[in-house]
Amino acid sequence: MKLHPALAPFLFSAAVAVATAATPAPKKKAADPTPELPPASATAVYEPVPVVVSAPPSAAPSDAVVLFDGKNLDAWITTKPDGGPAPWKLEGDAMVCVPKSGNIRTRQAFGDIQLHLEFRTPAVVSGEGQGRGNSGVFFMGIYELQILDSYNNPTYVNGQAGSIYKQYAPLVNASRPPGEWQSYDVVWVAPRFGPDGKVTRPARMTVFHNGVLVQHDAVLKGNTPNRGYPAYKAHADRLPLSLQDHNNTIAFRNIWVRELKLPAE
Repeated sequence: MKLHPALAPFLFSAAVAVATAATPAPKKKAADPTPELPPASATAVYEPVPVVVSAPPSAAPSDAVVLFDGKNLDAWITTKPDGGPAPWKLEGDAMVCVPKSGNIRTRQAFGDIQLHLEFRTPAVVSGEGQGRGNSGVFFMGIYELQILDSYNNPTYVNGQAGSIYKQYAPLVNASRPPGEWQSYDVVWVAPRFGPDGKVTRPARMTVFHNGVLVQHDAVLKGNTPNRGYPAYKAHADRLPLSLQDHNNTIAFRNIWVRELKLPAE
């Protein structure tokens, strides 16, 4: 059939449209999802240079304040108003609580610290629950990390060894049998208070009991009373550390602290 000349332009346009529709548009190149990284030197920090601290095996670090090394109790005094000498006694290389003699505290005051302390509950088991091998480490004389013979000795869990007393139970029970030496390694961050007496930074505590993590950056709710509920009351940024006389002959040795200069929050 012979095509009428007048129809030719229309047929050509239709053919072009069909060809265009059948040909897929070229795909755009995907953008590289990995941004260009800065040179390694851009993130390298050279100052301030950390202070060199030597840490001999089984000895206090070179920048530590030694509070008890088995020689004397000179770093400690009674918490009684007269502030007399510590009434506890030396036995070998240990400092032993004399029941009913009272708590003792350091002569020196501290704020944020790393603490190392070793303790031993009596080998001869006497009493049960809170009456068995009881003492405590009181940071700033206010906030208690419990010491207790918690080896096969049921009691309320926020009062067993490794607990922040009446606030946080330990993550695990890492207690050794009575009569064996045990250790606490603690990072203590002291609370801060504003001019109005309100807490601006709560206290925090991380604790290793015999090398096992039992408190991880726990935020304290306040003091640690036996009765009532925790609450903060404004106090100085630095206060003495104290050890509790709970009428048990708990022994202590190798006590030292490192004063910490933590970054401002």
